Amino acid sequence: MPDVTRLSEARHRVLCLGRTYCDLVFTGLNGLPVLGRELFADDVAVVPGGGAFITAAHLVGLGRDATLVTRLGTDPLSAGLETALAESGVDLGFIERAADAGPQLTVAIVQPQDRAFLSRRAGHGRPATLQTALMSPGARHLHIAEYATLVELPGIVAQAKAKGLTVSLDPSWDETLIHDPGFLENTRGVDLFLPNVEEASAIARTADQEHALDLFTRHFPVVVLKKGADGATLATADERLSLTAPCVTVVDTTGAGDAFNAGFIHGWLGGQDLSGCLDAAIRAGSLSVQAAGGATALKKVAAE
Repeated sequence: MPDVTRLSEARHRVLCLGRTYCDLVFTGLNGLPVLGRELFADDVAVVPGGGAFITAAHLVGLGRDATLVTRLGTDPLSAGLETALAESGVDLGFIERAADAGPQLTVAIVQPQDRAFLSRRAGHGRPATLQTALMSPGARHLHIAEYATLVELPGIVAQAKAKGLTVSLDPSWDETLIHDPGFLENTRGVDLFLPNVEEASAIARTADQEHALDLFTRHFPVVVLKKGADGATLATADERLSLTAPCVTVVDTTGAGDAFNAGFIHGWLGGQDLSGCLDAAIRAGSLSVQAAGGATALKKVAAE
């Protein structure tokens, strides 16, 4: 007889969809690079990156099954990520490996409380494995890690909903897409919308957070506004809730928003009330900033 408890848990598996990057994370800098001058960092981490992987890794760290749906290059840099990906515990069965998918890089320059990124996308972001993943046993939720992926896959939200999955979206900053006038129409059907303050301001075309939340709650059932060290605000059509973040030693904020997403999604799928989900999200984000690299903090916790 099958283990009923395990089968029940398996039905709550999360598919994390998005590009996977090789992150070069430079820390211990006294400033930002200037043209014509050389700047030296105290340390560098070379780790798998991208919102889809980081969220998946943190979901696994929280005890939830998570599957990465992505494309990965066959070049040396992409191949160098394979060990770390395997060690994360994330299900890698729906990765499409293709020559045109790499090298795909992000250089993260970390400053106190913030960071700057320089990235290169490679190939397209439409995994050949996606439709099979949506129909895979146990899949309950689809997390789309960036709006750019949704643009490359028009109809993906409706397809996921037709398969009975709930859907979350982190818009992720993209200078060419963040001001897209069709953003809200293109994201119709998303259940959880997870922007940070800067993204929300650009999408809503206002710096007034309350006005932005009013706009978003007319389109999304649940909106969670990430505010970094100031915590986060949750909004629905009938509710507003804000929680502060704990004071922690910040090493690198790269991927903190993706870890936050994992904490919220995990609580939401587990049936926690919205306050509990928001608290879990803030705790996950606060954990992430205590190590360099979006998923590296998980190893720190395991070691302790």
